[in-house]
Parts: sequence; C-alpha cells; structure tokens
Amino acid sequence: MSLTTGTRLGSYEILALIGEGGMGQVYRARDSKLNRDVALKVLPEAFVHDADRLARFKREAQVLASLNHPHIAAIYGLEEANPSTSSGQAAQFLVLELVEGETLAARLKAGPLPFAEALTVARQVAEACQAAHEKGIVHRDLKPANIAFTADDQVKVLDFGLAKALEPSASADVTNSPTISLAATRAGVILGTAAYMSPEQAKGREADKRSDVWAFGAVLYEMLTGRRPFDAEDLSTTLAAVIMKDPDWTVLPSNLPPAIRALVRRCLEKDRRQRVPDISVALFLMSDPTIGAAGGSAAPAMPESPSATWQRVLPWAVAAAAVVSLAAAIAVWAPWRTPAPLPEMRVEIITPPTTDPTSLAISPDGQKIVFSATTDRSRLWLRSLESSVVRPLAGTEEAQYPFWAPDNRSIGFFTDAKLKRIDLDGGSVQAVATANAGFGGAWSRDGVILFAPRGGDAIFRVPAVGGEPTAVTRLEAKQGSHRFPVFLPDGRHFLFYVRGSSDVRGVYLGDLDGAQPRRVLDADAAAEYTASGQLLFVRQATLLAQPFDFLRFKLTGNPIPVAEQVAASGISSRAALSAAAAGPIVYHAGSALGHRQLVWFDRSGKAVGQFGEDDTGLSNPSLSPDGRRVAVNRQSDGNTDIWLLDVGRGVLDRRFTSDGATDNRPIWSPDGSRVVFVSNRKEGRFDLYSKSVLSAESETLLLTTAENKIPCDWSPDGRYLLYRSNNPKAGYDLWVLPMEGDRKAAIPVVQTEFDELNGQFSPDGKWIAYESNESRRSEIYLQPFPGPGTRVTISTNGGTQARWRADGKELFYIGLDHRLMAARVQLDSIGKTVEVGTPVPLFVTHIIDWTAVNNHQYAVSPDGTRFLINSSSAEETTSPISVILNWRPKP
Repeated sequence: MSLTTGTRLGSYEILALIGEGGMGQVYRARDSKLNRDVALKVLPEAFVHDADRLARFKREAQVLASLNHPHIAAIYGLEEANPSTSSGQAAQFLVLELVEGETLAARLKAGPLPFAEALTVARQVAEACQAAHEKGIVHRDLKPANIAFTADDQVKVLDFGLAKALEPSASADVTNSPTISLAATRAGVILGTAAYMSPEQAKGREADKRSDVWAFGAVLYEMLTGRRPFDAEDLSTTLAAVIMKDPDWTVLPSNLPPAIRALVRRCLEKDRRQRVPDISVALFLMSDPTIGAAGGSAAPAMPESPSATWQRVLPWAVAAAAVVSLAAAIAVWAPWRTPAPLPEMRVEIITPPTTDPTSLAISPDGQKIVFSATTDRSRLWLRSLESSVVRPLAGTEEAQYPFWAPDNRSIGFFTDAKLKRIDLDGGSVQAVATANAGFGGAWSRDGVILFAPRGGDAIFRVPAVGGEPTAVTRLEAKQGSHRFPVFLPDGRHFLFYVRGSSDVRGVYLGDLDGAQPRRVLDADAAAEYTASGQLLFVRQATLLAQPFDFLRFKLTGNPIPVAEQVAASGISSRAALSAAAAGPIVYHAGSALGHRQLVWFDRSGKAVGQFGEDDTGLSNPSLSPDGRRVAVNRQSDGNTDIWLLDVGRGVLDRRFTSDGATDNRPIWSPDGSRVVFVSNRKEGRFDLYSKSVLSAESETLLLTTAENKIPCDWSPDGRYLLYRSNNPKAGYDLWVLPMEGDRKAAIPVVQTEFDELNGQFSPDGKWIAYESNESRRSEIYLQPFPGPGTRVTISTNGGTQARWRADGKELFYIGLDHRLMAARVQLDSIGKTVEVGTPVPLFVTHIIDWTAVNNHQYAVSPDGTRFLINSSSAEETTSPISVILNWRPKP
C-alpha cells in the first residue's frame, strides 16, 4: 500500500516516505495526539491477508513493545486505520521511534571506522542485543542498515525481532536441500541478509541468540576492515561462502588487540556450539579498560576487585580467557585442494500478491528476477537476489510474460496489444511490434526477438529495435497454436510449445531458418533449457529435468524430479518457471491461477456463501438462468473439462464432459437446457460444441473454422450465439452464429484492428456490451445489435468482464484495480439510444486475473444483489517465488 503526503492514518499524518525494504514501507508521520514525529512501518498487503500470521505477529509485537533500552529503537504500538485518501482496505502499521540520523551502512561507505569509534559502536550494539536476549528476543537480521545514529551519535538498533514476527510459520523438517525462510513482506526479503546470515540460517535452521552473535561478528569485522566478511558476486556464492569458507583474516588491522581479533574469529565460528555462547561475553571483553586504541599487543588482564565482585565475574573471565587463547589459532587453507562443489540451496522470496504467477523470469546472469505483482494494479516488479530492494517498473502496467535481453539490461513484455521492451538503465519503454497481447518471447545475442502473438498461428521474429515481424513456424495438422519460445545457446535454434491434440502437443525444436520443427517431448507446458544441458518441463505438477544433447538435438537419459507442485497453466500452456544461463532456477509452487473458490458476495463485499473447499482448477463460472446450477471449468490431472455445480448443496454435482481434449468456457442456453462450450478435440483448434443438460446425448459440433473461437453469450430469444474469434493479424473480433433454420454462416458484429472480447447481450437482446483495447487499455462499450447505431462508452478508468442485471437497468464490470463497478443504464425500446450513469465502485474483489484467463470470472444474481465470484484465496497472495541455487543433476 503506497501512501501520499498528507494522507491520514488515524491520528497520524504522513509527511514523507523515508524507506522501503523487505518488511514494508516506512513513513515519517506526525502524531497529532502526542505532538511528535514518529516512523510508521506499513505492513505488506501479502502479510495482512494471512490471518494466522497476522494474529501471531500481534502476539510477537506485544513482546517487542516491552523492549525499553536506550540503544533499541522503541516500538510504540501496532495499529489499524483506513487511509483518508482511499476507501480501500485498512492499513496495518507499526508506530516506531523515529531515528533521523544516518545508518552504519551509510557511514561505512567511506571505509573502515577508526578502532576507538568501531569499539564504541560495537559496545552499544552488544548492549542492545543483550537487553533483547534477556527477554528471549532475537534480532535475526542484524546488519549495518539496521544500526542507526541519533543526533548526538548514539546507536539505535532498528527492527529488533521483526524478522521473526513477520516470517511465515516454519517447518521443522530440514532436508538435504535447505530452504531459507523469508519474511512475508510486500517486497520480499531473505530472513537474515545473506552477507550477515549465520550458517544455521543459510541452512534453513532455527535462529537463536548465537545467530545474532554471528551477525554481530560480521558487523564488527566490517567496521574494522571496511569490507564484508562474506561478499561474493551473487547470492548463491555468498551463501555458499557463509557455510563453507572463512573470512579473509589478513585484512584485519595488523595492530588490532589480540583479544578483539580473537573475539571476531570466535563470533564467526560456523559451528554455533563453538561460537561465543552469549553476547555478554563480547560485551565483557570490549568493556575491559585495558583495550584502548589499536596498537596494543597484550591480552586484557582482569582488574583486581573484591572477592564478591571476582566471584560474580569469574564465569565471564573464564569465557573471555577462552576467547583470547584462540588468538594464536590460525586456520590453514590449502589452495591446491580442489574446491568442493557449492551446496544446493533453495531460497523462497515472498512477493506482493500476484494473480499471474506464470509471469516471471530470471535474468541470464542469475542476479535479478522480474515478476508480475498486483498492488493497486498489476505491473512488473524487479528484485535483485543480492538485496531486499524491489521496485515496480513504470510503463509495465498489466504486462505479461516478461523475458530478458542477453545482456541483462533490458526486458521484453506484452501489454496494450504490443510487444514492448524496457531498458533498465534509463527506464525508457518502447514498442517493438504489434502483438495482440502475446504468449511468450525470447531474445538472442544477435538482437533477434522471437514472440508468439496471442491467437496467432506461429512464432514470429522481429529485430529487438523494432521492425516488421516474420513468421518462422507454421501450424501443422492437429496443431492449435505455437507458444513460449526459448532460445538455445547457439542463438539459432529454439524450443517452443505446441498446443493441440494429445498426440501432437508438447515441446518442439525450431530454427530461425524456418526448417521443419521436430517434436522433442510431451509436457503440460513450455520448457526451459538450463546451463547444465537439461530440459526443464512440467508433468502433472512435477518439475522434471532430462539431459538434452545440444549437438544432436535429442533427449538422453531419463527424466528426474527437481521440485513438486510447480504451477502450470492449462489455459496458456505456460509453467511458472524460468532458468538462468548462469544456473539458478526460479518457479512458483501451487496453481498457476492460485487457490480459488466460488464465493457469493453482497453489494458491500461481504461473503454470504461459498462452494465447498478451495480448488486450484476452477475457472469460467456460468450461472444457469434459473440460478440453480453453475457450469464451470475444472482442471484435474492435466486435463480440463466442464463440471456442473449444485448451488443449493454447494458441491460439484456431475462431470459434464470427459473427452481427453480440453473442454472449456461453458455458456448456458436461455432456457437452461443446453451448454455451449469449446473443445480442441478436432485438429487441435478450438471449435464450438453444444450438449444437452437434460439427456445423455453426445456433443454436437456447431461451428468449425480455421480460427480459434470462444463462446461469449446466447441471445435472450435463443436465435444467436455470440462468440469471439481470433485473427492473427487483427486480434479478436465478435461474431454471431445463427442458431435457427439452416444456421447460415457466422456474421461479424464488431470487427476492428483491436481486440474485442467478452460480449454480453442486454436482457432485451438489442444491445451488446463488450470490452475493447482500442484506447490501449480495456474499456467497456455498448453497441446496438444488430445495428446500426452509436457506440457508447460505459467505463471511465478501464474495465473488463461486463455483466447485466436481469432487468437491464444496471451494468457491472471489473475495474483495472479489481473493484466491482456498477453503472446505471436506461435503454430505449428500439435499441437506438441509451443513458448511462457514472460508474460507482461496490467493493474490491479478489477475482482471479482476467489477463490469465481472458474470460468472465463472476456471475450476477437476477436482482443484482449478489455476485458469484471466482475468488483467489489468501493462500495465493502469500505464495513465494522459489529459487534453486547450484542445482546439479544427481548421478
């Protein structure tokens, strides 16, 4: 949730954004009640949607608020309030002490600190940690960025305990491929920044106070040397160094007192059983008066003291002596030994909520991830694996299927009916080609982009600087479309996915010369090629890898599992998967369209009923005219069929189709006796079929043409079936098929160079509401049927998925901010004129993204008081991006 200056949250007025990181946005605000400036940390939306974690966080926050120490930034409270500038969801936020000075991270940019200053800072940090540890609170993310200075140069440690409070519930199961838990945040941040993370955290194990001791040692090392103890080129090698390597001890100042040198080494012991056991030991050593400015050579002597004092400090003296005794112990590194392979690690990154997990891509160098996420609206976000900084990319609103340039400096994507590119250095966006949306792209070292325009018959090539696209593939018998190209290392050959009948679908090999493509393997979605020479592909939600002989262009060996429950969309044939040339692999677990449930909402947005449990395979609900049943797509076991749901009992009533092909997009006839749907059972193209609900008769083929078709609506008098058809060059158009008499040839209704989608007959049959991207974003329009007449614009700020109230006096649609909108409509009796009121928002929906399914995902009760919405569940908003580092096929 982004807040602007002047916005009020309860008694707090936002003054400025002062920071943004893994645990939320931080604002300077004025507390009008106590007349003071404070810091407000607004919790991420993904976190707030998780009721269990929110409740647990509130309990943790009560403990954190009990910390009262001069070197710990105070937590004043946890509050909830609606922003004054928005009618949206209330914000959950922490009220924190405002520390206005620079951070230690900023101070260290100038180099190492003088020894005396470093020791002073370290003592204050240790005092803060000791006070927290005594209350059972572990920081878990201690680093220079979380250490700030007040105006009088006193240390304040920030974000104490928030890493634990914000993290998702952790599993106690530790596997051979450890997973690093993450804070559930708006931007996503590794729990324990990699360069300061203890080995046990890097292995996915529980952090304790000794983990803070490790981080303290790392911070002290950096203050003394001006460099991090573990600072490799990327996240993977940094984590590997934390686990396997020692810091460079030779860079510590030569005149550093032996006790401090030994302290740093013992704090950075990889085995926490051998590490300094308590921060109090470090504090004791640093507080000894014999340790002065750097240059001393003697170990600190215990000062003389009365007997009682000696007995009180004896345990710490023994521990200190043990630390000092290690000053002479020097680790031996044998450079002639062959380095052990880096260990495989699996990292999870929590992102802002996403309704399209298949829109993600990792850069070729394995350093950055671009992904689609939705806050106020869907756009692309960029996150480096080496830091917690995440930023939205301006100009990528409603973008899908990003892909990287080979130099890691630009990203291609699809939006506004165009293939576009954004150059990350300057942020400029330019159109490359008309794409009518798109199904994937790939970018070669030679400056060639391959892309698949949505609804197109082929893969096209175009210069990355723009130009006229040229087809490099063409459809063969039984093939429906070609999608999601991936270049192989030679920059000439590429993989792509073919949709079609079961005997032809799968991953194919093509080349830029236009030679006949060959089928490589069957899979549920498009494949990726890894740096280790493996093809990655998904079958029944399992991510598999199989060796691919690049010289002979054929598979060898057997497939082996890499990960379970990997999301793959049967609608787009895209897996939520990306592999970097440098090695890392990223994927989303779960469903490609999230966990979903059909839920009834009233006009205020209150849930008033639902169907059964979450189901990852539901989409495209269609309510019968009598309101007693719902026809819906259900994806199960890699196949999509139509099921009927009983509204009264709230359960799946019966499987309506069972063909091995894809059957979807059901539409009821006006009398409720039949359902029209599309299937690719013939030649791989989506044709229109009809089937009786009342008898066991087989399906009837209504219309077959060269183009894919999707049914939209049936006219109230039953005479016309409204459907959309794709034209590879002109996009989607709306047509009607006569349903009476000889069923003459289909008739175009709205046919332009833009996309016209989701047409809906008005209840009197004299108007058609539909959406078009003519304005470069989806808007809702009304057009007389069959015409002629003047088109009327309904939406004001973009919209999709129009639906009528049964009396025709109100038209609903989904705004681009996911709000359900309602517009009053007055139609005349002859279908010539219409009066439209200003659309008003009803409530924010969690409807699954129309860009992923491109069809209606809700239905309206006849009286317009209830809405059956295919809703994303809370589980979807917290689904992380999984990152696999250093993966190698096991022999």
